[in-house]
Amino acid sequence: MTMTAPTVSCRLPAELNTFVGRRHEIAEVKRLLSEARLVTLVGVGGVGKTRLALRTAYDLRRSFRDGVWLVELAALESPELLAQTVAECLEIQDRSVRPTLEVLVDHLRDKQLLLILDNCEHLMDECAVMVETLMRSVPGLRILATSRQSLGVAGEQTMPVPTLPIPDCNGSCPSTESLKQFDAIRLFEERAQAVLPGFEVSEANQEIVARICCRLDGIPLAIELAAVRLRAISVEQLLARLDDRFRLLTTGSRTAMPRQQTLRALIEWSYGLCTDQERLLWARLSVFSGGLDLEAAEQVCSGDGILADEIVDLVVGLVGKSVLAREEHGPTVRYRLLETIRQYGRERLRESGEEAELKARHRDWCHDLVTRAQHEWFGPDQVNWFKRLRIEHGNLRTALDHCLTTPGEAERGLAIATALRFYWIAAGSLREGRGWLDRLLVADAAPTSTRAGGLCLNARLAVLQSDFAPAARMLEECHDLARRLGDARILAGAAYVSGLAALIRRDFPGAVAYLGEAVEAHRESGEAMGMVNALQYLATAHSLLGHSEQARSQYKECLALCEAREDHWFRSYTLWLYGIELWRQGDTASAVEMEREAIRLKRPFDDRLGIALCTEALAWMAADDTTERAAVLFGASQESWRSFGAPLLEYLSDYHDAAEAVARERLGGRAFEAGFRKGTGLTSAEAIAYAMCESAQVAEPARKAVSPLTRREMEIAQLVAQGMTNKAIASTLVIAQRTAEGHVEHILNKLGFNSRAQIAAWVGEQGELLPGGTP
Repeated sequence: MTMTAPTVSCRLPAELNTFVGRRHEIAEVKRLLSEARLVTLVGVGGVGKTRLALRTAYDLRRSFRDGVWLVELAALESPELLAQTVAECLEIQDRSVRPTLEVLVDHLRDKQLLLILDNCEHLMDECAVMVETLMRSVPGLRILATSRQSLGVAGEQTMPVPTLPIPDCNGSCPSTESLKQFDAIRLFEERAQAVLPGFEVSEANQEIVARICCRLDGIPLAIELAAVRLRAISVEQLLARLDDRFRLLTTGSRTAMPRQQTLRALIEWSYGLCTDQERLLWARLSVFSGGLDLEAAEQVCSGDGILADEIVDLVVGLVGKSVLAREEHGPTVRYRLLETIRQYGRERLRESGEEAELKARHRDWCHDLVTRAQHEWFGPDQVNWFKRLRIEHGNLRTALDHCLTTPGEAERGLAIATALRFYWIAAGSLREGRGWLDRLLVADAAPTSTRAGGLCLNARLAVLQSDFAPAARMLEECHDLARRLGDARILAGAAYVSGLAALIRRDFPGAVAYLGEAVEAHRESGEAMGMVNALQYLATAHSLLGHSEQARSQYKECLALCEAREDHWFRSYTLWLYGIELWRQGDTASAVEMEREAIRLKRPFDDRLGIALCTEALAWMAADDTTERAAVLFGASQESWRSFGAPLLEYLSDYHDAAEAVARERLGGRAFEAGFRKGTGLTSAEAIAYAMCESAQVAEPARKAVSPLTRREMEIAQLVAQGMTNKAIASTLVIAQRTAEGHVEHILNKLGFNSRAQIAAWVGEQGELLPGGTP
C-alpha cells in the first residue's frame, strides 16, 4: 500500500484578498532559505514584507516536518514578553519556572520547522538575542523575519524587498496585455475591481493607470489606498490629485519623493478624505492592539464628537476606505488597523492631546471586560468567555503595560491581572500571569484588598508551577493583610492555595484541613465557584487517604453544582479525579467514560494539561486489561509531560508507577517498549483520538483521510483559503450570496472550526485531497 507523507502544521492566517505577483521575490526567498537558516526581509512600511513572507512560507510548508509558524510582533509593546509570545504561538504550555528562552530551546531542539517573526523593528535587540540563541541551539530551525532593518545576527541573509515592478512612464506606453504583465498594474486593477466592479485596464485608460502606479513608486499599500478612491472619482481625477499632492510635498520638483514619504503622502491623503468623525475614530482606534470588535469601538471611542450609535457607520466608512481591515471570527466580526496605518493614527491621537484619555478609556474597557468574564466564568458562557479573552490577549497586555508605566495606575492593573485568574490557568499562561503580578505588586505596595487578592493569585500560580518557597512568602503576607482588612473572601482563597500546595506536596492531612476550611468559608459566603474549586481537591485528598465514601460524596456534590451552572472547566477536572476514584474501587468502565467525557469538555479550551492528565489516567485503567493500549497511552502521556517541562503531578505518581509495572509485566518488556514508542510518535491530535477510541489504527504512517466535505463544500473551502469573501465566492461560482454563506457555515460546523482562518489552514494541510472530496 502506498503511504503518503504526514500532514504538517500550517499556522498561517488566511489571505484577506488575492496575492499579486512577486514570483521572482518568492523564488529568491526560497533560494536564500535553502542556503541560510536566517533570512530577514527588509523594506519600508507598506512594501509587502509580511505578505511576501506568508506566501513563501505557505509554498514551503511541506518542506518542514514540524510545520510553519507565524509570530506577529507588531502589537507587542513589552519586550520582556517576546520569548513568551513565541512560545504561545508555538502552542507551548510550559508549567515550569525555567527561563522561557530555555524552554523554547528544549522544545525546538529536535524539531524541523520554519518560524516567521513578523515586524521585528521595535524589538531589534531582544529579537537578535533570541534568534541567535535559537539558531545556535536548534539545527533544524529556519527563521524568516520581516523588519525595517536587519537583525545583525551572525549568518543572517538580508533581502531588501523591492517595490512592485512598474512600466517606464517616460517612453511609449506598451500594449494593454504587455502592461498587465507588470505586478503594480495588476494589483491596481484587482483592487480597483473590488470597489468598482467591471473596472479593467484598457487602451482608453492604460496610460493613466501606468502613470498612477509610477507616481506611487510601485508601493503595494500605496496602490491599494489609491485604488479605493475609484469608488468616488475617475482614474483621470485620481492622477490629477496625486500630481497636485506630490507637487506640494516636493515644492514643485518633478523628482520622485523617497518611498517613505510617498506612502505617508497616500496615508495623509486617505486621512484628509475622511470626514472629521472618521479621522477622529481612526486616531482613537490606534489605542487597540491586535484588533477590536464593534462593541469595543463604541465603548472606547464614542463621546466628545462621536455618538455611540454613529460608530457603526463610521467603521463601515473606514473599511470602505481600506483604513480598517475586516476579519471574521466565527459568528463575530473584528476590525484591525494595518500597523503602518495604526502608527499614523497614533501620531494624530498624540497631536490631538487625547492620547492619555483614550489609553485610560481602553484600560477601563479591558477592566470591564475581565470583570464581566470573572463574574460569569462559572456558568453557561464559560467557553465563549475563554475564547473572547484569547482573542483580546493583545489588548489586555496593552492595558496592563499602560498601568505599569503610568503613575498611579498600578492598583488598577493589579485588579485587571487578578480578575484574569482563571484565564491565566485555562490558557496555560502561568508564567505570564506571574510576570505581570510580580511587577504590579512591586509598583504598588499599598495595603489594600486588591493587593491581598494579587498576592493570593500569584501564590496560586506559583504553586501550580511547584514553586513553593515564593508561594509561601506571598501567602503569609496575603493572610496577614486579609486578616487586618477583615476580608473573608481572600482568607478563603488563601486557605485554598495552602491546601492545594499541601496536596501537591503529598501532605494529605494538611490538605484536608486547609481545603475543608476553604470549602466552609466559601459555602458560608455563597461563593459557589470557590466552593467547587476547593471541594474537588478536598475530595481528592480524602481519596488519597482512603476515605472513599467521603470522597465520592464530595465529587457528586461538585458535579451537581457544576451541572446546575452548566460549567465545563470545573466539571472536567472533577470527572478526571472522580474517574480515578471509581477505578480504584474497581468500576473501570464508569471511570473510563468519565475520563473521556472530561476530555470532551476540555477540548474547547485546548486544555492540554487537563487532556494529558486524562490520557494518563486512561493508561492506568487500560493496564489491567488491554496492556498494549496502556503502553501506547503511557508513551503519549510522556510526550505531553515533556512538552509542559514538568513531571506528572507528584501526588499521583504512585498510581503511574504501579500501573506501568503491571503493564510491563503482563505485556513483556520488549512489547511494552514497542507500544510506548508508538505513543511517543503520536501527534497531539492522534493521541487524543486514540484515547477517545476515535481511531482504529495508531502510529502508522499518516494517511490522507477522506474529506468530510462534499465536492461543492471542498470547492468553497479552497476559495475561502484564497481569502475570498462570501460575496466574491458567490460571484465566482454564480450562486446566491446567502447560499455561499450557508455553505461556509456548514463547513465550519463539519470541521469543528470557528474562523475562516482555520478553514484556510485545514485546506493547506489536505494536500492531495484538494482536487476533490466525498461525492
